[in-house]
Order: sequence, then structure tokens, then C-alpha cells
Amino acid sequence: MSYVDLLNAPYSQQIAPASGLGNSGLRNVVGSNASLLDSKKTLDLYRANLKKTTESSVAYEFAIYMVGIAKDIMASGESAETAGINPAELLKEAQAALQRLADKSFPFAQYYLGDGFFSGLFNKGKEDYGRAFPLFVAASKHGHAEAGYRAALCYEYGWGCRRDFQKSVQFYRASAAKAHPGSASRLGVACIRKELGLTDNYREGLKWLKRGVDSADSQYNAAPYELGLLHETGYGADCFKDEAYAAQLFTRSAELGHPEAARRMGEAYEHGLLHCPKDPALSIHFYNIAAQADHEEAMMNLCAWYMVGAEPVLEKDEAEAYEWAKRAADLGLAKAEYACGYFTEMGIGCRRDPLEANVWYVKAADQGDERAKQRLAIIRDAAAGGSGIPDKQAKAPKSPKDKKDCIVM
Repeated sequence: MSYVDLLNAPYSQQIAPASGLGNSGLRNVVGSNASLLDSKKTLDLYRANLKKTTESSVAYEFAIYMVGIAKDIMASGESAETAGINPAELLKEAQAALQRLADKSFPFAQYYLGDGFFSGLFNKGKEDYGRAFPLFVAASKHGHAEAGYRAALCYEYGWGCRRDFQKSVQFYRASAAKAHPGSASRLGVACIRKELGLTDNYREGLKWLKRGVDSADSQYNAAPYELGLLHETGYGADCFKDEAYAAQLFTRSAELGHPEAARRMGEAYEHGLLHCPKDPALSIHFYNIAAQADHEEAMMNLCAWYMVGAEPVLEKDEAEAYEWAKRAADLGLAKAEYACGYFTEMGIGCRRDPLEANVWYVKAADQGDERAKQRLAIIRDAAAGGSGIPDKQAKAPKSPKDKKDCIVM
């Protein structure tokens, strides 16, 4: 499929060559031994063969290859002298090549160059929305769906342009019509929530969300989750309540990496919600997906599971429980800060350290956590010679399950 054909294809087929192009692209011009070449020789051969062709696609692939090599060198921490290649000079050469192609209205180069300015790749790490925006617009006008989505975002948030919701919706619609899942999802949510100047468009919103579900991928994974929220409770005459279907949609988003959808499914399998059976293994599985994506609440859910265990699926491990609580606390979650204070004060899963515990309690209390405030009051009372146990705290001992929920939830 040619690059021209790609512009007439749905978003899922408009995938530009990966930055790790490697030597495979050279085999047509230098033969089967291309894989034996090092990066510097590959670059030299590419440059030599570019002089023999006027094909924009070849020049574009070379520019992407140069960016990939530069990124690899920078990520490795290898010096330019050791690598034999200066990554800054390579990025400069790639930028110039992309600019020449963009000036010839090659949309894939326009988009990639715009993305480089937007991220700071082509501007010494500093974002340049002003240069990125017109490139996204130009590429989108040639049918590039991702560029259309990025142009819509720029208009929505005023990145490199004046905020204009009407134009934002225009670009979202054009991109969504090419099955771009991000555009379809955003447009669907905007219609449902009456955002971007849209009113009374819930049927259109459902239409776009359903299209977003059909084309959802790991990068744009929100549409199944958003549609699931509507089916969880029912919405209007056209979206019936169906908790089991909502669970299917949440699962779809979760498997594509949507953190909140994964947390919801972890909760569903822990407590038997959304017509799901209680299943500790699946609960832990989904909580782990969310936690690995830095979802603080899911980290605390895992902490709770490790506090009590779920034999034979999961052994009780207080040290692991503490580690998950600390990860959530480091992200600023108040109840995680309280949990870290309690664990550290009592020596649960970690070395006992009353001073460090006090630091955690103060952090949690500063965010309004009532339990942390109570704990600090108890500590102050004990330090002043009191019992350290206010009357309202003198209650019957809790069961292990209650204790788990009290500490970490």
C-alpha cells in the first residue's frame, strides 16, 4: 500500500513506519547483506541512495530512521565519540529532511515534524506549539487522521492557536470519520456531556462512542470505558442499562491499558459487582494492570490484597503491601500516606520508625485525612503523659478483614 493509499484508508491503516526502521528498508537497494551493516554504514548507504531517487517515501523513511538512531544513542547515554554518530546533528539532519518534504505537502512528514516540535524533539527539549499547530492542520487537510486529532486538540486547548471549539469539533469529526479512536471518543464524550459547545446531541455521542469502541487501541482506549459507564446506569432511550455489557466494555478498555477501567474490573471481581463472580485471581490481575499504570487507588487495592492474602492465588505479604502503599503515597494519595504512617509506626512490612510515621501522618493530615489527624492527636496526647487512647477510639477489636479495610481503604 502506498502512502497516498494510506491517506484514503481508515486510521488503523495509517500507521507510519516505526522509528526503529532498522536495515530492512535498505534490502531493496543494497541487497540481503543490509542486516550486517552498522548504523553509521547504514546511514551512509541511505544518503548515497537518496541521491538516486526523488521518491518522497524513501526520504521520509530515512528521516524517521535517523530520528530512531538519535533517540537510541541518547537513551543509551553513549557519547557521540563512542557511538561515532552525533545524535544532535542527526536530529538536525532529520528535521531538515522532514521540512523539505513538508514544504512539498507530504502529509506524513508534516505530521511527524509537527509532533517533533510539539514534544520538543526538534527544539532542544522545549515544546513549540506555535510551529506544530500549522503542520498538524496542513497534514489533516491531506487526510491524515492523527494530525486531524492533534489539530482538534490544539483548537480545544489553545495550543499554538486561539481556542476555537467550533473548529475543534470540525477537526474531531473529520478525524473520527476516518475511524480515529481518539477523535471518536472525545467527540462522543463531548456530545454526551454537552462540551465544546455541543448541546442535545446524545444520540450522536452514542454513535461516535460505538465507533470508538470498534477502533479502540492501546493508545486510544477510552471509548469502551466511556460507553460502559453509560450502560452501567442506562442513558436515555437509546442506551439501556446492562451491567454485564458494561463489564465487557470495561474489560475491553482494561485489556488495552485503561487504568480506571482496569481498577473497576478489579473491584467488580473482588466484590462480585457488575454481574461478575467473586474471583480473587482476576481481581488482582486487573488491579495490577491499573497499578502498573500508576493508578494510586489500584495500588491501595493491591496493598489490601497483600495484607490478607488470597491463597492459593496470592500469599499474604506485608512487605509487599507496604511497598504498594508507599508507591501510592509517593504519588500524593492521602490515604496511602496514612497507611504508610500506620505501617511505619507499627512496623508492619517495614522497619518500625515512629519519627518517619509522624512525617507520613502530617502529610496525610495536611490533605484532610481524618484518621491521620486522629492519630497525630493520640501521639500528642501520649507525649503529654496521657493514655494516648481517646474515649471514642476505645472500641472492640476488629476482625482481620475489618483491619485491612480500616488501614488501607
